[in-house]
Amino acid sequence: MSNSSIKAQWHPLLAEDMAQVDTIADSIHPGLPERPRVFAEKRNLFPAGCWKFVHEQTIVGYGLSHPWQLFDVPPLDEFLNTLPSSANCLYVHDVAILPQMRGQRAASRFIERISSEARARGIPYLACVSVYGTDRLWAQTGFETVSTEAIKPKLRSYGDNAKYMVAKI
Repeated sequence: MSNSSIKAQWHPLLAEDMAQVDTIADSIHPGLPERPRVFAEKRNLFPAGCWKFVHEQTIVGYGLSHPWQLFDVPPLDEFLNTLPSSANCLYVHDVAILPQMRGQRAASRFIERISSEARARGIPYLACVSVYGTDRLWAQTGFETVSTEAIKPKLRSYGDNAKYMVAKI
């Protein structure tokens, strides 16, 4: 079956899905590990921004986002504890799709979904940290790289090639 004929869809991520999310995260991000409880906290704090990509009743990817402040990068594998009361961006923590399920515009479709959520909440920006050279993919969805001296130390936990990116929605 070719990727173009696969019909995977985004669905709300549930608490009982987190073990599958952790398995996918471990396979896609072996060099950027996060504890399962850290992922679960993000879903618990902001379920409206957390989705699973499902094909034939199997989770084949996920996307995690939450309200945050521009130019403030949450450190990898650390708890947020609370969300800011006056967020000005929706931070895309992670979008991970299993390799065999790529080619379906999954990331673009996730960004469209959370952009609607952000607009409904009066949040004007999306932000993310690009890893593994995915900045070109994020640029296709409207993100632009932003580099400041203040942000560079905050990117360290994301690896040497990490880039902070912002999209106006």
